[in-house]
Amino acid sequence: MNRLLSYLKPHPFITVMAPLFKMLEATFELFVPLVVAQMIDVGIGEQNTPYLWKMGGLLILLGIVGFSFSLTAQYFAAKSAISAGMAMRSDLFRHINTFSYQEIDTIGTSTLINRMTNDVNQVQNGINMFLRLFLRSPFVVLGAMIMAFLVDVRAALPFAVTIPVLLVVVFAILLASMPLYKNVQRQLDRVLLGTRENLLGIRVVRAFARQEEEKERFAQETDGLYRKQIFVGKISALLNPLTYVIINLGIIAVLWFGGRQVDAGSLTQGQVIALINYMSQILTELVKLANLIILLSRALASLARVNAIFDVQPSIPEAGRDAAAGTGADAGADGAPVPAVAFENVGFTYAGSRQETLCGISFSVMPGETLGIIGGTGSGKSTLASLIPRFYDCTAGAVRLFGQDVRSLSPSSIRKRVSIVPQKATVFSGTLRENMQWGRKDATDEEIYRALDTAQAREFVDSKKQGLDLMIQQGGSNLSGGQKQRLTIARALTSQPDILILDDSASALDFATDARLRRAIKENTENMTVFIISQRVSAIRNADHILVLDDGHPAGYGTHEELLASNHVYQEICASQSAGKEAAANA
Repeated sequence: MNRLLSYLKPHPFITVMAPLFKMLEATFELFVPLVVAQMIDVGIGEQNTPYLWKMGGLLILLGIVGFSFSLTAQYFAAKSAISAGMAMRSDLFRHINTFSYQEIDTIGTSTLINRMTNDVNQVQNGINMFLRLFLRSPFVVLGAMIMAFLVDVRAALPFAVTIPVLLVVVFAILLASMPLYKNVQRQLDRVLLGTRENLLGIRVVRAFARQEEEKERFAQETDGLYRKQIFVGKISALLNPLTYVIINLGIIAVLWFGGRQVDAGSLTQGQVIALINYMSQILTELVKLANLIILLSRALASLARVNAIFDVQPSIPEAGRDAAAGTGADAGADGAPVPAVAFENVGFTYAGSRQETLCGISFSVMPGETLGIIGGTGSGKSTLASLIPRFYDCTAGAVRLFGQDVRSLSPSSIRKRVSIVPQKATVFSGTLRENMQWGRKDATDEEIYRALDTAQAREFVDSKKQGLDLMIQQGGSNLSGGQKQRLTIARALTSQPDILILDDSASALDFATDARLRRAIKENTENMTVFIISQRVSAIRNADHILVLDDGHPAGYGTHEELLASNHVYQEICASQSAGKEAAANA
């Protein structure tokens, strides 16, 4: 709750003005039954037509003033709620961006999206309705009760019984529904997860003709959400009928006691109508309050879910030394050259996993060298690559960047010196120039074209005849897989990093283009340290050194010739790919 208040504090004026104007509107509303009573007792009872016109004009004036106050209050409430929601959403997005891969893997992308959209919207709506009704409704209920006792104490006794009973009903339903709304939100997370998986993997689903199975699975999830919403909806739906029954019983009691007093001459007909109007006002406001409490219970559940994300602290803090400090030296304290990247008995275990993904990895790569990393599927190649830019922190040993432990460096400064091209090529909607400048905002057109040449992307860019103003659609849907891969490589090269990591980033390229790409990178990267991760032997055979991984363990380290002569794991990989080429040639 303190966090929510911090979002309302920057706008104290509009936050206070919203309930204040609602209170003013409610004050004018409380005078309406008294005016109506006077119209009945004086205007109609005494046949005083001028008085009727006078009181009628007063009613219209009260309505106009109350309506203007209501509009003003709703404007301020909406502005305060939207401002708080915008600030909360921005802070949540900023906080999520501090997460390492570990937090994102643990929480889940669909959950984070749901918290930042649906849950923040629920909180925003809760703030809006709270400012508009939470003070107004109790004020009208209490004020109507007081005004009823001012009209006549004996006739107003049903109010003293009706209101406590109503409060008990409202809060009983509130206590029953709040935990159920949390279950509904959790089920919504599961529905969103299924939706996201199907939309991202639609090609795979169709390729394996699994549409019907996925439809059935989605139907089960949505049916679970439907049943939970219906169940909590039934409980919430009890509010209106129960409150109407209680209020109508109160009105009957007022008519009974009031009618007897009118018959005895101690109460006027107008006063009885005023009491009934006050009871109706209480009914209306308590129904509003009941619905508000249901809305607030959902908003509080959403707020708790948002706070749960805010309370997650990133496992890799941004604090740390600048990676550029002291990394330009050519030799260490003992006079030996300082490796660009060094792994010292590195081990890594994913959160929640009992088995190490990497174990006992040790190697060093000097500036300007190229290291090839090869291994079977699931051998830990991409995990190893993620440790260098500090997407994850190793759980054993140390990863050093130019002699400095990466855990002592700030992640942002590391990533200014390291560029990684992931397995899945991702481009963003906008111009080609805007995409290329992600790595370095001040990159010139000449530098971008040079990177495109190296990445073997210049030819197809020129064929589009739009140059760097070529518009890329969402997700790069107007590009082929190979074109997107080449653009992501060019984007990484544009930033002119000290260390370039190509994580199986040429899998969609044909062998000839792949060969030209590797040759161009070797010729044009000068002192850049390059990591080439691939399952193709042809992609890494010319590297200065090759690291062979087998189920997360180092299985060999050396040149292509050395490994081919002595390492059985590397020999098996080479033999399998040679056999595949021969089979393709004979087909």
